[in-house]
Amino acid sequence: MGRSLKKGFYVPEKLLKKIEKVKSLPEKEREKAVIKTWYRSAMIIPEMVGLTFAVHNGKNFVEVRIVEDMVGHRLGEFAPTRKFIKHGGKKQRELEQKIKAAQAALNK
Repeated sequence: MGRSLKKGFYVPEKLLKKIEKVKSLPEKEREKAVIKTWYRSAMIIPEMVGLTFAVHNGKNFVEVRIVEDMVGHRLGEFAPTRKFIKHGGKKQRELEQKIKAAQAALNK
């Protein structure tokens, strides 16, 4: 269930202060600046567009560059917490062997 529109968006005050601090930097420094945060539930607002955030995923920080299409979503949506390796089994091994054989044929 989403947050009520009556209540408005959720962005912690501490995060807003960090955004204002980075926005006051010169253009070249602003592009390089990364805002480190653990606030995965913070809503992306228009003031964040163009900034880079390092969002914690439980183990490490994932860098997320904010673009206009992300406004209205949460920061945590762009920093996955689970890493998919692959499904195993006999069928998967056979498929991988076919792919390797096809690549070898193309390289010849």
